[in-house]
Parts: sequence; C-alpha cells; structure tokens
Amino acid sequence: MVTTKARVDKRTRAGRTRSVAAGRQRQSTHVEHLSRTERVAKGKAARTAVPLDAQAAFEPSATRDPIGLLLDQSRSRVPELVPIRYGRMLVSPFAFYRGAAAPMAADLAAMPSSGLTVQLCGDAHASNFGAFASPARRLVFDINDFDETLPGPFEWDVKRLAASLVVAARENGYSPKAGRMVTVAAAESYRSAMRSFADQTRLEVWYAHLEVEPTLRRFQAQMKRKRIEWVQAAVSKAHTHDSVQALSKLTTVVDGRHQIVDTPPTIVPVEDVVTDMQADALYQEIEAVLARYRRNLQSDRRRLLEHFRLVQVARKVVGVGSVGTQAWILLLDGGDGDEPLFLQAKEADVSVLAPFCGASRYSNQGERVVAGQHLMQAQSDIFLGWTRIEQPDGQPRDYYVRQLRDWKFSVPIEQMRPRGLADYAEMCGWTLARAHARSGDRVALASYLGKKKTFAHAIADFAESYADQNDRDYAAFNDAVKEHRVEAEVGV
Repeated sequence: MVTTKARVDKRTRAGRTRSVAAGRQRQSTHVEHLSRTERVAKGKAARTAVPLDAQAAFEPSATRDPIGLLLDQSRSRVPELVPIRYGRMLVSPFAFYRGAAAPMAADLAAMPSSGLTVQLCGDAHASNFGAFASPARRLVFDINDFDETLPGPFEWDVKRLAASLVVAARENGYSPKAGRMVTVAAAESYRSAMRSFADQTRLEVWYAHLEVEPTLRRFQAQMKRKRIEWVQAAVSKAHTHDSVQALSKLTTVVDGRHQIVDTPPTIVPVEDVVTDMQADALYQEIEAVLARYRRNLQSDRRRLLEHFRLVQVARKVVGVGSVGTQAWILLLDGGDGDEPLFLQAKEADVSVLAPFCGASRYSNQGERVVAGQHLMQAQSDIFLGWTRIEQPDGQPRDYYVRQLRDWKFSVPIEQMRPRGLADYAEMCGWTLARAHARSGDRVALASYLGKKKTFAHAIADFAESYADQNDRDYAAFNDAVKEHRVEAEVGV
C-alpha cells in the first residue's frame, strides 16, 4: 500500500512543513467558520499534500535514541520509583510500548503529517480505553488516560492505537493475518465513524457516547455463550469498583478509625514517607491544596465535596508510563466513617508531545490534562479538577484530581481471542473518532479519510512496521538493563 519512495519523500517534505505550521497555530482560540464546501476542500487539499497511502510510511531516523529519551524523561521523577517503572516495562513488548510514549512521539513527529489538528490523547494505546461510571450512573466506554493530551495531527492517536494492537496481537500468539484483521478493524471503524459524524450536527456529536450494556446486547448474537457469561460477570464486577470497595481493600480499622494499609512500594501512607512533624505540616498543606482544588470544580460539585473531610493520604505507584511521577490517594469521609470517598491526585508533567507540537496554552499542566479530558471524553468524573502544590524547595508541582475508583474496568487484552479483540478494536476506533470529532473539523477529516479502506490499510502497514521497531527497542532496553545502563526493579 506504500507509494514509491520518491513520491513519499516529496509528500513528506510538504507534510512536515504543514505539521510545524499546525503546531504553532494550535493555541489560537479563534474558530474558522468555514462553509461545508470549504471544509470538504480543506480535507481534499490535505490528502493531496499527504496521500492516504503515505500514512503507511515509517522510516526510523538513524539518530533516534529511545533509551536516551526514556532516561531523560525520568529526571523529573521520584528517583526511588524510577526502577519500578523500568521493571514494569521489562515484562513484555506490550508493557514496554505502554511506557514508551515519548520515543513514539519523536518518531511520529518525523513522519508525514496531514496538518488536520485535533485534541490528541497523546497515548491512545489499547489499554488506555475502558469502562467507568457516567454521572448518570451508566457504565460508559471511553478513553481514560490524558496525561499527554495536547493538540496535534489526528493520525498520531490513530497510529498509537493501531501499533499497540499489533504488539498485543503478537504477544497473544495471533497469526499475522489475524493481527492485521484486528488493526484494520480499528482504523476502519475510526474512518467510518468519522464519516458518520461528519453528517451529524455539532450537538449530536457532542452528546454521542458509548454505553457498555446496550453495546454488549448488540454483540450478543455474534458471541458464544461462555464469552457472554464472562463479559456479563466482568460488567457486574465493575459496578462494585467504587470507594466503598476500595475502603475494604485498601484500609484496615485501627482504634475505631480506617487507616490505609502500608503495602510498599505500591501504597505507602504519608506518615511512613516523612517524619511525624513533617506529616503534620504536610496535612495542613494538603488541606490548603484541597481548598484550592475545590474552587476549580463546578459549583454544585464543590458544594458536595465540602461535606467530606480528609482522613488520610498515601503515595501510590500507578500504571507503567506514569510510575515515578507523584501520585497520592486521599481518603475522605462524608459521615461517621461509613461514607468514604477516595480521590487520586496525580502529578501532571509537560506532555511528551510538547517538543513537537508546542507548549500548552495552559500554564498549569493539571489544567491541561483536565481541559483535554473534558474536550475528548463524552462524560467525565464529577470530581475531575486540578491544582498546584508549592514544594518545600520552592518548585511547584501541578496535579489533576479525580475519583480513584468509580466502576472502572479495563479489558484484559492479553486474554482475548482475535475476534474478541477485533470487536474491542472497533469500539476503540469509534471512540477515538468521536473524541476527535468534538475538537477537530470532522467534515475535513471525513473528506481526507475518503470512502474506501485505503487509510485503514495504510495505518495497518505503519502499525506492523512500528511493532517491528518496538521489538527492536524492547531488545535494546533489555540489553541496557543487563549492561547496568538502566536500573530496573522487577516484580513490583
């Protein structure tokens, strides 16, 4: 599906110029009110500059240094937690891929760019989609990680998703044919969904969302009985993932009070991180931080949160790529110890996309994450907000805050068969298209993507090439650990 090298090189130069221009203009709040005809022409012009089959190209730079980028990224992280991050990345090629958003961002920046800008997730791999409770208490499916969100070329998210599916398919032992089926399903779902959104009104797109139970009912006719039972059990279990369940799992009762259980290094109460005197001062600071965070919430939600008092704080190690950034869980209570609310305050650093797309319009990186999440998600956590903490050394740290658990459920990709993963990939593709349609020009995007499956196959070609690169990077990462250039703590 790839064009000749001469054609790709010619289009690549144009695409890179367009990418730089788009990156520098993305912070403008001015909205162009173009006619539909002009928007269609915009998409066709982008396709002329960067043809669909040019999206298949991946030529790694001779100077690329993924290990160096990972090491640079860790300089701002908690030193004692960095080896845990590297240890988690050592588990498998897919685990490595999850933690390697920075190297891929650098690689994507060197590729041809459509110049069609949307709000990017920035790390749209297959495990960063999942189910959670909407404010209306319905289980919805959406993107659930926005640490790297920033405006940029739409295809960067699509390629990140597609390559993750190839890596996962290989890890699951799928045949190349089955793996390609999964990847094409995701990209084609994105294309067809975007063309559908292009025919809808802005409000229709804004209200569009994917509820889990009705979606499962549509799939049941195509599913085997055992698989239906497994999915139904998983959905039922998701409904139990809330603050009450977290209270029973994460705390114990001491002298009549709930206390967070010390399970180092994954969860460590703040009293075990600092001295007693420092802990007292830290709790006073956290109370002040919570007050500032509350001011950023919608007024009714601010009123609701005022009924909860802070009980305890603990440091928590989360995910793969996020390990090493500061993350805290806050236990609050709205009654006599029997109305728990767990919040998670997670440090927000500069996006890995920033060196290529430009700095965020938001000076607070936590606000950047929250604004991107609100723009891309159909329905967000009612307690989603941001704040800033001044450290004792005078250095500020930005955070975003959300509920720790609220019916959250992630699909175990490593346990899925090809047809099941293809169904999941279609859901991810549709969801990503809806997120991009909210922030980008859906008509221009649909015009660029066209009526055929050319884009889907080009993305699949790219994804297969990038999965090969990921295998090479993973091998190099293992070598770096063996040679003690990278310190990794395995099994944590």
